[in-house]
Amino acid sequence: MPFTSNQIIITGLAGVATAVGVAVATIQSGAMKQSNPPLAESPASTKNQIAAVAANNPQSGQSEPLQGSTQPAESPPSQSQPAKTPAVQPSLVAEVSGPTVGPVVVTPPTSGCKITQAVVSDPNPPLNVRSSPELRDSKIVGKLNNNTFVSVAEEQNGWLRITDPPGWIAKNRTESSCSNVNQQINFLPGGDEAIVKGRIIGGGSHAYIIRAAKGQTMTVRTRKDVFPQIIAPGGELLAGNPYEGNETEWTGKVPVTGNYTLQLDSNFRGYEYEFSVKLR
Repeated sequence: MPFTSNQIIITGLAGVATAVGVAVATIQSGAMKQSNPPLAESPASTKNQIAAVAANNPQSGQSEPLQGSTQPAESPPSQSQPAKTPAVQPSLVAEVSGPTVGPVVVTPPTSGCKITQAVVSDPNPPLNVRSSPELRDSKIVGKLNNNTFVSVAEEQNGWLRITDPPGWIAKNRTESSCSNVNQQINFLPGGDEAIVKGRIIGGGSHAYIIRAAKGQTMTVRTRKDVFPQIIAPGGELLAGNPYEGNETEWTGKVPVTGNYTLQLDSNFRGYEYEFSVKLR
């Protein structure tokens, strides 16, 4: 149907109005988007990307790290649930050893025995030799310098009767030792070593007895100049022959079960001694 000029004008005006309306609607829609920003993501989606991936993949039984992410496959434990400490394997636990038992120290007795010789050791020399074993009613019959050896014939109430010069001297102004010693060595509980040390003043014999079982290993080491004689239960000399060389150590398996003697002898003015004995 042909249109008139008035109809054409009205139709053109309607098209312009429609275009204007569409433009206004578009502007209003953009303004609404700017005035209403998108909602922030939930903390779970921003802090735990692994959880977000799991939510986005409901078919997956486990979460997987994001591509390009360095996070581990499992999220770190929360503060409310501390991480469990892995159990230490028994093979990695160091063994704790018990305390080490040191050697027992053995010394000879200094009283209750026969004294045959002494050496003068007076803090205020010379030492007075008296006519009787007392201070009152006794006379000074001689004097002795320190380091003088004297032969002892008798002991009485803290006094020693000497033969040269004849008279009495105070025992506490001398050094002396038992002439003959026969002493047992007993280790400390759990121990296996003893250190024996003493002094022979004058002549005498100091013997130390140790019991050993056949097959045990005995080690004797000198700690001073004199090495003891090592004598088996039957009297056999295992080591320490005083007429052959200067031994300083002996180690060997004991041949029989019984008491072994470690013996030191002096025929003149004596000496100090010290040695160790170990039995395993």
